[in-house]
Amino acid sequence: MTSVPVSPNGDLHITRIYGSIAEASSASAAFLYELALVGDRGMLGEVIKVDGETVTLQVYEDTTGLAVGEPVRLTSNTLTAQLGPGLIGSLLDGTGRPLERLASLSGDFLAPGLQAATLDNTKLWDFEPLVKVGDDVTGGSVLGSVEERPGMIHRILVPPAVTGRIARIERGSFTIEEPVGALEDGTPLMLSHRWPVRLSRPIARRLVGDRPFITGQRVFDFLFPVAEGGSAAVPGGFGTGKTVIEQSLAKFAESDVVIFVGCGERGNEMTDLLKEFPSLIDPRTGRSIMDRAVLIVNTSNMPVAAREASIYLGATIAEYYRDMGYRVAMMVDSISRWAEALREISARLQEMPGEEGFPPYLASRFGQFVERAGRARSIGTPERDGAVTIIAAISPPGGDFSEPVTQAAQRVTGALWALDSSLAHQRHFPAVDWTTSYSLYADACGQWFAQNVARDWTEVRRDVLHLLEQERQLRDVAALVGAEALEPRDRLVMQVAAVAREVLLRQNVYHPHDASSSPMKTYSLAHGVRLLYTACLRALDAGTTVDAAAFNEVRRALDVLRESDEGGVKSSLSAVQALTENIAPARTTRADARRKRDAA
Repeated sequence: MTSVPVSPNGDLHITRIYGSIAEASSASAAFLYELALVGDRGMLGEVIKVDGETVTLQVYEDTTGLAVGEPVRLTSNTLTAQLGPGLIGSLLDGTGRPLERLASLSGDFLAPGLQAATLDNTKLWDFEPLVKVGDDVTGGSVLGSVEERPGMIHRILVPPAVTGRIARIERGSFTIEEPVGALEDGTPLMLSHRWPVRLSRPIARRLVGDRPFITGQRVFDFLFPVAEGGSAAVPGGFGTGKTVIEQSLAKFAESDVVIFVGCGERGNEMTDLLKEFPSLIDPRTGRSIMDRAVLIVNTSNMPVAAREASIYLGATIAEYYRDMGYRVAMMVDSISRWAEALREISARLQEMPGEEGFPPYLASRFGQFVERAGRARSIGTPERDGAVTIIAAISPPGGDFSEPVTQAAQRVTGALWALDSSLAHQRHFPAVDWTTSYSLYADACGQWFAQNVARDWTEVRRDVLHLLEQERQLRDVAALVGAEALEPRDRLVMQVAAVAREVLLRQNVYHPHDASSSPMKTYSLAHGVRLLYTACLRALDAGTTVDAAAFNEVRRALDVLRESDEGGVKSSLSAVQALTENIAPARTTRADARRKRDAA
């Protein structure tokens, strides 16, 4: 946050304080979501209810020491994000204050009322204009660009709702507070502008979400894909790998910008994240992932009001880079903590509670947030297409997916990546329960995969899912009667499904060629599994048993394919195909012959 201008409307005075909520009474006019400076220390707050002359505010800072009678100064502004060069690589709190700069001013513990600008107003940026004097521009038009980070071009946009003709534009080095030009009506053009965090940025039109958000994780890309500009919920109990998954997505997913919102997680977990995130190396550039990332941090011991606002700040920054034409991946860890903040604020407002104490509007609020995802064409010129993809982790108590937050997420997100604690304990990563997870984007994304990877992508996916479903049904039977008592076809289903789990759905984050998988490699592994199953079925249909040695040879060849680099995928798949063709039947038993005659 920058310094907040104070309105001359007159002061309010605090009449009541309960937790992060304060009430003030005055005849001064106040509007919903108006910012205010609360108390003698000027703590940042926001109007969330107006009832006659009583104004209720949520305070974004620790209210310890705040007293009845202290003043509340209205600002005539809402909570806004400062958008401009310098965002990439920054570490912000839930209201947009830079934590590193605040720490340099107050030490390890932030003093109440401390304010600092989101962007450094002293840093010079080399501005290269793309428009000239006399050009007509509208909101969203590109004025020029600066290099924000090595290889990261930051396009300077005309603020929405600003329209006019260029009267002056200059090339050179400027701070974010210096005008680089002006319109004929005198409106200055700056490198940065502000935007209300709770208001979606305008777009020219939405685009169809028919392109997949390539994650590099086979279980997601193959079985439960998310469209670029879509949304996915990742519920999972403690220790199921939610944070590791989001770090893997930040590193390997095909996105230009990463916005990571640490919403209410434990302080030690966020500390580990802050240590590990800058050390992640972008495989495409060889540089730190921070060269294309923004971190927003609000730990569980920080005020709940700022936690509630943090996801809106992240969405606003994501939309800003989308308007430049970038593909943005927004990770939230976790939505459960955001919902808990809503519950606490609602309880202090004495609102009627819903299930488990959450407010009845939980699902609608979450839905409004998820609606900010999507592929869109930006307003202004030249035309630019960008996308915001939202991946929201959920921490259901005890891993219970029937709790309200998970249920609300299932209503509004397009994919569910359900994590299973038993798989996590088996060191199966990603620990995705393929029997519970789903994707509403599979058909739309399947057309893209068919055109760009393999024509039979959808058919192979369908066959692998059917195989896994058959195994799930047989598992309970095998637990009762034993695997040896099953029919040969059923035993084959369980054997090949086990291979599919190991080589296709499981990945080794420490292996340089298995931590991430291209769509072609993912398809090759799935195709290899299907070839194995088909070859073994042919052997059974011929009235013979499957040669165990040949089966294991194919299994080893699939392992080689899984750990091969992208250049070796084609040759490794050819080896798998050749071995499946050589699966030779063993001797025919009398029982096999009898079964063949009975079937005929």
